[in-house]
Amino acid sequence: MSDTTLLEALEEPTLKQLTSIQHAFFTRLGGVSEGRYSSLNCAYASNDDAVKVRENRMRITSHFGYSLESLVTVKNTHSSKVVVVDQLWLENEKPEADAMVTKQREVMLGSDSADCPIVLFADVQAGVIGLAHAGWRGAKNGVLESTVSQMVSLGATPSNIVAAISPCISQASYEVSDDFYQQFINDNLDNRCYFKNANKLNHFMFDLPKYVEDCLVRLGLGSIGQIGIDTYADERFFSCRRSYHAGDDDFGGHFSCICLK
Repeated sequence: MSDTTLLEALEEPTLKQLTSIQHAFFTRLGGVSEGRYSSLNCAYASNDDAVKVRENRMRITSHFGYSLESLVTVKNTHSSKVVVVDQLWLENEKPEADAMVTKQREVMLGSDSADCPIVLFADVQAGVIGLAHAGWRGAKNGVLESTVSQMVSLGATPSNIVAAISPCISQASYEVSDDFYQQFINDNLDNRCYFKNANKLNHFMFDLPKYVEDCLVRLGLGSIGQIGIDTYADERFFSCRRSYHAGDDDFGGHFSCICLK
């Protein structure tokens, strides 16, 4: 079995209390990747050695006592598409989507990310879990609403669902252009509350985690937790924007996952 002693796994307190659920938001510590990808890089889309990415993912599944074959992921397209996982699939056969839901036990739903929020969901009474990659495009396109809707189709009740938001980029680190701002204002003038003026003319600081949280609040969920760590500022995490500002041409991804025991 792979060595998992160096892994750093963060847990959201309410999800942690659910004895039929296993979950974690992993930092980038405890893997085998090197250089800009050091060390627990779980993003196959990066230019890292795929063998090392596979070993890193294997360390994560081993952390929970499962094989790598128990892990399912999807190819993110920043959409609202949700897939129901009723059987395992191979990494090279993964569907295009931004969220997954399942009633299957010992199937690990997982996603890498590098600033975007990952939202984990669980209704333990119905035995349904979900995971959504909720970057600004996906969140704006309704991926969170679609995820809860698919969970309900499997028997979940919104008021019984516990949700947890991963570490992600915070408002203090997320400067956006006026064009970005206008997309949200054109949707709803009330979205102005997620922006404050930046130090640059016609630029704003966007509160993505609050936007995601409020999307979840409107769904009437039982509990919404947030790890509250800024992936740009905390170098234990990969950050697309930090890498871009550093002049790097590529970056890795840390990992979030959830499983029904």
